[in-house]
Amino acid sequence: MVLHRQLEQGKMLRTVVVGGTFDCLHVGHQKLLSMAFQISKRVLIGLTTDEFVKKLHKPHKTGSYKLRERRIMDFLKRRSLLSRSVIMPINNLFGITAEEKDIDGIIVSRRTIPRARLINRVRKRRGLKPLQIITVDMVLAEDGKPISTTRICWGKIDGKGRVKDLAFK
Repeated sequence: MVLHRQLEQGKMLRTVVVGGTFDCLHVGHQKLLSMAFQISKRVLIGLTTDEFVKKLHKPHKTGSYKLRERRIMDFLKRRSLLSRSVIMPINNLFGITAEEKDIDGIIVSRRTIPRARLINRVRKRRGLKPLQIITVDMVLAEDGKPISTTRICWGKIDGKGRVKDLAFK
């Protein structure tokens, strides 16, 4: 995990944003969300709408917005974090990040660092302060490859990264 000096000194950010489809809500998603709450008092969770998911051309069937939202809410309730969060629909790659001034940071996986940098370029062009980028390492499955919803949907691993078929080990 990459943290900036402000976070290393133990200071919490006021508001961070994290976004995604969050289908199957696997341990990688849980790590990303948990980190957001460890470093921030308030977490804005951008959840892709059903319409936006279609535009992303996922290689697997994706659960409905309502189902994915319910899974996130259940996860947050079990950890008493629901009161510190706002789940909001997003219809594009930026969500509210390109226009909302009261966000301090963005939590991303290593795979999505380029998108966070793009968001900061857009914010700068619009006269907004750049977001502090906090990167969370991908969670690896038993086979050493990143846990992903696609691999789960294809039956290669489960949501905890356990390999389902010995041929994939």
